[in-house]
Amino acid sequence: MSISDSATVPASQAPALRWFALLLLCAAYIQGPVTKILDFNGAIGEMSHFGLSPAPVFAVLVIILELVTTAMILAGRWRWLAALFLAGFTLVATFIALRFWELPPGQERMMATNAFFEHLGLIGGFLLVALDDLVRVKGAAS
Repeated sequence: MSISDSATVPASQAPALRWFALLLLCAAYIQGPVTKILDFNGAIGEMSHFGLSPAPVFAVLVIILELVTTAMILAGRWRWLAALFLAGFTLVATFIALRFWELPPGQERMMATNAFFEHLGLIGGFLLVALDDLVRVKGAAS
């Protein structure tokens, strides 16, 4: 039995639901750059905190990467590539920002551990989006 055999969503609503799911997956990559734009000094401080230099350049690059790749995913343009970029970006950012193993036991470590594994889930979601899009592109080309 395939997913389509057991789906209860009418076919006419599936594209909208799929787009909404992609929007939810990308929510942090919309909120993050908007926050950085509205508080650019805070964005520079964040980059400095994680040892990224020159901080203003990294802040601008992160803003651009997150906004452009999110737009590509939502628009369906090179979706697989954008999803792979966000998966890679998230993996690198997770290992830079959420080094829970270096924290002493306690609430901060527990929160960082949870966030670390939540980010791994986001990476998995983006990999699934990339795989799904590649299958759809390949199917359309056949």
